[in-house]
Amino acid sequence: MITLKVDPVDPDMKAIRAAADAIRAGELVIFPTETVYGLAADAFNEDAVKAVYDAKGRSGHQPLPVQVGSLDDVFKAAEFMSPDARRLAEMYWPGPLTLILTKAAALPSVVTCGGETVGVRIPDHPVALALTKEVGSPIIATSANATGRPAPKTAVEAIREVGEKVSVVLDAGPSRLGTASTVVDMTVLPPKILRRGSLRVEDIRKVLGEVEEQLE
Repeated sequence: MITLKVDPVDPDMKAIRAAADAIRAGELVIFPTETVYGLAADAFNEDAVKAVYDAKGRSGHQPLPVQVGSLDDVFKAAEFMSPDARRLAEMYWPGPLTLILTKAAALPSVVTCGGETVGVRIPDHPVALALTKEVGSPIIATSANATGRPAPKTAVEAIREVGEKVSVVLDAGPSRLGTASTVVDMTVLPPKILRRGSLRVEDIRKVLGEVEEQLE
């Protein structure tokens, strides 16, 4: 494992490319987002995705979310976006909002545990955005912690949790928000908030109007 210090505002592209190369090679990477530190892998490499489940001790019945670098790249992971989903995305992406969408047929079923939906977001962090754009296709982007443990807000915390399983760590200092993204299921009517997070429910209602909540 190598740890690369990166500027959170203007990251060194050599470090970004090293992490992207590791992801393309099927390895795991710890990286910062505006919410918490994430554990990244190539979403189209089934062995790498399984390694993420193993690193987290995560059940095979808990799907993994993905991140992309642009709205166009959403359609590498998801089949389509409804007009309401696109409105939310255009308003709050990049940002701490995960949208549950119908998965693309090409996305391996191991990512979604055989389900027909996938969580997608565009992160609002220069390092995370640079990484997703450099990889050029969806990456697994789940919190870099053992399942059931607090999500890490620093690279040191993430290394403590899953460092033995990764090859590259991008350390950009503490995550700005420290709280996971808000999750909204856009495959149902009315849309349903599955998890409260950094984006306020009130902000989502401003765009969508009626929403339901299914909270833990």
